[in-house]
Amino acid sequence: MKRERAVAYAAFATVCIVWGTTYLFIRIAVETIPPLLLTAVRYLGAGIILLVIAALRGDRLPRDRRILGEIVLVGVLLVGLGNLSVVWAEQWVPSGIAALLVATAPFWAIVMEALRAGGERVQRRRVGGMLLGFAGVALLVTPGGAGGAFDHRFLLGAIAIQIGCVGWQYGTSRGKYNLASVPPLMSSALQAFAGGAVVGIIGLAIGELPRFHVTTRTLVALLYLMIFGSVVAFTAYIYAMRSLRTTTLSLYSYVNPVVAVILGWIVLNERLTWVSITAMAIILAGVALTQSGSVMRRAAPLRRSGDEPALRSGIVLEEREQH
Repeated sequence: MKRERAVAYAAFATVCIVWGTTYLFIRIAVETIPPLLLTAVRYLGAGIILLVIAALRGDRLPRDRRILGEIVLVGVLLVGLGNLSVVWAEQWVPSGIAALLVATAPFWAIVMEALRAGGERVQRRRVGGMLLGFAGVALLVTPGGAGGAFDHRFLLGAIAIQIGCVGWQYGTSRGKYNLASVPPLMSSALQAFAGGAVVGIIGLAIGELPRFHVTTRTLVALLYLMIFGSVVAFTAYIYAMRSLRTTTLSLYSYVNPVVAVILGWIVLNERLTWVSITAMAIILAGVALTQSGSVMRRAAPLRRSGDEPALRSGIVLEEREQH
């Protein structure tokens, strides 16, 4: 158990660093590659690579139709809603600001966990942190906070990212509790492939193919996103979600913005104003506040003696999550 937890935290650290760099490479890639096909190629390629690796490891494809349906749904939520919303938004939203907007993910994770049967209660401190964080977001999406990028498309992108955060957290929650029987590598491979396929079909249907072309710069960005952002970090995320609480896992969005803001400023010369820096501090303070509360579980409903095995299984799950 200790080794498993150590590997889970190493995977979590990988997600924190690598996904922080992907905002920069997404911003570069969308210079010449339309968003849906960029997302589709990235995840289809990653899915194929992961499927080959999983097959070589001896992992088998799940045969249960319910499990397969759940994999497709989670893949669409994570890739087709969560990731695509960021890619689409970064056509107009600077990479560092996009990462800051994604930093609200822990707030949505808390809401999802509170709505789940037997999930965590939302404490006053966490509510205060969420309100503080969203106040920072409100400050960020002003002309001063946007650093010269403010217009109606910027606002649409900011809204899209919040919708994507909800989809991502919901997909994370479903994957954590409904796909535990699927090997992590096979699960991430199928989710990436399913999400990429659905997004690709939609991208072709709306006519993105004529606008798809690459330069050396955007091809390097696409390959980085495919190999490091999807194969390495996405697999690490799927593995980490097996052993870590959803609210703990969502802390990656606390580190990602710092990495993304620094890279955007250094590489792309994205403007940092005092308003945007203040907004970043407020958002991250809100995230820290929401994570500082103790865990409070709802009491499980009483069960009849015939349900004792199920109750015992539930207790094991709670112990695993809290230690």
